[in-house]
Amino acid sequence: MLLTIPDVLTAEQVAHARQALDQADWGDGRVTAGYQSAKAKDNMQIPEGHPVARELGDMILQALGKNPLFMSAALPLRVFPPLFNRYAGGQSFGTHVDNAIRQIPGTPHRIRTDLSATLFFTGPEEYDGGELVVEDTYGGKSVKLPAGHMVLYPATSLHHVKPVTRGARVCSFFWLQSMIRDDGQRSLMFDLDVAIQRLSRDLAGNETAEKSTVQLTGVYHNLLRQWAEM
Repeated sequence: MLLTIPDVLTAEQVAHARQALDQADWGDGRVTAGYQSAKAKDNMQIPEGHPVARELGDMILQALGKNPLFMSAALPLRVFPPLFNRYAGGQSFGTHVDNAIRQIPGTPHRIRTDLSATLFFTGPEEYDGGELVVEDTYGGKSVKLPAGHMVLYPATSLHHVKPVTRGARVCSFFWLQSMIRDDGQRSLMFDLDVAIQRLSRDLAGNETAEKSTVQLTGVYHNLLRQWAEM
């Protein structure tokens, strides 16, 4: 499932982040790539643990924790601290798949990367190229979102970033481990949750419908109880 999550950050938060990122120290993005990915990767990154990365990463995680669409779709268990990258002057990232396991810096903890996320800080009008292309059964899906919007997609997907030929593309990217490992099961849970919320809203006051909604909510939680890994 590939899902766009709009307005993760407010315009004020994006502006604050842009100012902080403009003043940060950028280095070679290949430092966080695996062996094969490093051969395809050409971008700049803020070093892991940099004060700007920590500050903005905390801001992103707090915003996501309050975002019902993200929580419903991802069912997050653990989230890798957000990283930040920049593409300009023809830089790109060739087709690759993300590492299955990531060590959280400075800790003994590791996460399984079930989902990948890219949060945009620059709008589509600010640069040419730079589309994130995620491949699935039905072909490649191109993603280029407004600032403050985020895309969530299976980390198992092959994907690439097209060359940026004008301006600069600045984003945050990170991974998360979901309570539900299987993407198909996670998608079913998301669809069921969305349907329950829609019925609750549209049929409020209808006693029969409300009983059915309670039953469906029971189905949701029993499936979660059956499939979740904690």
